[in-house]
Amino acid sequence: MPTQGIPIDEVVSDERELLRPNINYNHKENMSNTNDISPGRRAAFQVLAGGSAGFLEVCIMQPLDVVKTRMQIQCTPANTITAEGTYTGVFDCFAKMYRQEGITSYWKGLIPPILAETPKRAIKFLVFEQTKQFFQFGSPTPTPLTFSLAGLTAGTLEAIAVNPFEVVKVAQQANRQKKMTGTFEVAREIVKRDGFGLRGLNKGVTATMGRNGVFNMVYFGFYHSVKNVVPESKDSTWEFIRKVTIGFTAGTLACFFNIPFDVAKSRIQGPQPVPNQIKYRGTFSSIGIVYREEGFRALYKGLVPKIMRLGPGGAIMLLVFDYAYEYLLTNHS
Repeated sequence: MPTQGIPIDEVVSDERELLRPNINYNHKENMSNTNDISPGRRAAFQVLAGGSAGFLEVCIMQPLDVVKTRMQIQCTPANTITAEGTYTGVFDCFAKMYRQEGITSYWKGLIPPILAETPKRAIKFLVFEQTKQFFQFGSPTPTPLTFSLAGLTAGTLEAIAVNPFEVVKVAQQANRQKKMTGTFEVAREIVKRDGFGLRGLNKGVTATMGRNGVFNMVYFGFYHSVKNVVPESKDSTWEFIRKVTIGFTAGTLACFFNIPFDVAKSRIQGPQPVPNQIKYRGTFSSIGIVYREEGFRALYKGLVPKIMRLGPGGAIMLLVFDYAYEYLLTNHS
C-alpha cells in the first residue's frame, strides 16, 4: 500500500490539506458567481421573484379582500339596506355571502388581481430594489429612510399601473348577484359607459396611489430596518419564524396607516349611494364626507379583514420573494 511506513497522523493531515482547498475554492466560486451577476439579470430575477410572491399571496388571501371591500362600501346609517344585506362584522359577512351567493362569491374579482397582482408585485420589488441607491443620501449603507422612500416610490408607481384592474375588481366584488359576471364583460361595460379617464377605468387613481404608497412606505421601511437589527438565526426554522414575525408585523402596521385611503378608494370605485349621481369623487373630499357623515371609526372600516389578509399576506409575500430571489441568485447559471 502507498501509505506503508508513513505514520497515520501524517496521512490524515495530508488528506485534510487536500480537501481544504477544494472547499474554500467552491465557496469563493459561489460568492464570485453571485457578485458577477449583471444588473439586468438581477432585475429579471427581482421581477420573477416578486411576481411569484404576488401570485401566491392573491390566491390564498382573496376571500378576505372581498369581505374588506363589501364592508368598506357599506354606508351607515344604512337606511336603504335590509338587515340581511347589512354586514355587522367579518364572520357575519362571510356567512351572509355564503347563504345568498354561494361559496364561489368569496373569489369574486379574482381574475383582475391574478392579471394585475403578479406584474404589480414585480413592479413593486423591482422599483424598490432599483431605487434604494437614490435614497441613501451619502450613506454607505441603506438607512430606514432609504427603505421607506424606496417603498413609497414603488407603491406609487405600482398603483398607477394596476388602478384599472382595481376598478374592475371592486365592481365585481360589490356585485351581490349570485351569478358571477365575467371580468372582461365588466371592463367592457365600464369603458362603454364611462370611458378610460378619471370617471372610467382610471377613477380613484389618486386614492390608489395614496393607499399603495403609504402602505409600502411603512411595510418596507419597517421590515428591512427591523430585519437588519434583529440578529439572524443559524437554525433554519428559527430564521423562518423571525422573517414571518417581522413580515406579519410590517403588514399589520401598514394597514393602520393606509386604511383611510383604502376606504376612500372603495367609495370612489364602488357603486354610488344614489344611482347616476356621483357622491365620492376626490380622495380627500371622500375621506371628509365619510368622516362628517359616519364618524372617525368609519375611516377604519374593513380594518379587521384587511389585517387578516395583509398581515399574513405581507409575511407570505416577503418570504416568497426573499427565498425565490436568493434561490435565483445562487442557481443563476
